Amino acid sequence: MQKSKIGSKGEIFPPKEIREKLGLRPGVEIDLKVEDSRLIVRPIPRVNDLLKEPAQVEVTLQEFHKFRRELSKKAESL
Repeated sequence: MQKSKIGSKGEIFPPKEIREKLGLRPGVEIDLKVEDSRLIVRPIPRVNDLLKEPAQVEVTLQEFHKFRRELSKKAESL
């Protein structure tokens, strides 16, 4: 665990090692969450970054259209 300080305006200054590990650069948007008295900081990935990652699920165009039709039917029945 590493220590840091809170600035006079409430800024949090994580050490360089942590910023680099999380990819926190100026302008990067982050997600903040409090869990059991702990602050969790996660960078929000940009769409371009996500598109560079390999697909987690692969579906054919036919499977996609079938799934879309099923969702539409469920939505209409609500």
